[in-house]
Amino acid sequence: MDIKIIEGGITAPKGFRASGVHCGIRKSRTKRDLALIVSEKRAAAAAVYTTNLVKGAPLTVTKDHIADGYAQAVICNSGNANTCNADGIEVAEKMAALAGEALGIPAEDVIVASTGVIGQRLDISPIAAGIPALTAALGDTCEEAAEAIMTTDTVMKSVAVSFEIGGVECRMGGIAKGSGMIHPNMATMLVFLTTDCAIAPEMLKKALSADVKNTFNMVSVDGDTSTNDMVSVLANGLAGNEPITAEGEEFGVFMKALNTITVHLCRAIAADGEGATKLLECRVTGAKDEAAAKTAAKSVICSSLLKAAMFGADANWGRVLCAVGYSGADVDVTTADVKFISAAGEVAVCENGAGIDFSEELAKKVLSEDEIDILVGFRDGDASAAAWGCDLTYDYVKINGDYRT
Repeated sequence: MDIKIIEGGITAPKGFRASGVHCGIRKSRTKRDLALIVSEKRAAAAAVYTTNLVKGAPLTVTKDHIADGYAQAVICNSGNANTCNADGIEVAEKMAALAGEALGIPAEDVIVASTGVIGQRLDISPIAAGIPALTAALGDTCEEAAEAIMTTDTVMKSVAVSFEIGGVECRMGGIAKGSGMIHPNMATMLVFLTTDCAIAPEMLKKALSADVKNTFNMVSVDGDTSTNDMVSVLANGLAGNEPITAEGEEFGVFMKALNTITVHLCRAIAADGEGATKLLECRVTGAKDEAAAKTAAKSVICSSLLKAAMFGADANWGRVLCAVGYSGADVDVTTADVKFISAAGEVAVCENGAGIDFSEELAKKVLSEDEIDILVGFRDGDASAAAWGCDLTYDYVKINGDYRT
């Protein structure tokens, strides 16, 4: 099962083009704020959405549009979430209609997404004015679209892979935005995936729904679950493989390719958390079942005290066990082992639920790196899980203290 990382992001698969322009939603003309992704043919489509009871209007519209399992384009704006607005549905539908008209496709085949400030009316005028430039700019590079969906992100997030289905090369790509308001069970992230693999809509939905439980639902930056997060995927079948219509070996390969993309984007989102200086990955092993492993891993990643300790390169491992202890995970904490690992080495700090002697000097070096693994091992069973997050810094408060203004 050979999955290869390749260049190209969402335009790596056959038949996909993308663009991004500044249309005027944002005051800064140096920031693109409108993105478009288009398949040259109607594609199988699937999406997952935030669990927040308050949902952005674009999510409602998108859910309706892909109810038949198909779509052909994605339009997304940044700078305004189009959430909690009386005319939100109307504006989201208009965005789809404008994109559909410009592309010569039904509005119902357009996925709509928005990200930015909540509770401020989204003026359709700059979007309408920007559509001609947006469609004219469609091309085989993804950087402009990846930039246009960013809010407080500091880096673009893009990845693509190549894999084989039945001896036929297929490709899959993805772009994402996400920096703040990131918490398990989806977060303020927007993720757009494309593939030229032929797969039935119901199997595409099954693959995406299964994958997010172990990827995007295991990312946390700040404990806030957004109103607008969505992961969508389009599969246009232009690779020419025999369509995947049931579980089996080929579906397993597709799932592996999808997971390679999503894990990469999860790590990128966590590493780019607002104000973050370090990517944290907590891996739990030896749990009695997956639920216990996931609950424990998520709790560690979500701990503000642990995140602050990681910012200060302080091996305060008691905060790891504390987070596990209040998580509700069914684990035997008296068997817990804890290690910190990075490019600078590894340091064991706890065995069988109790502290052990370790070098504070080595621990400081290990925790001063920009990627840190937190290993928590139990002796309850064979289940494992991973979760991703970041440290908590002074800059997080600065960024969110004046986010709206």
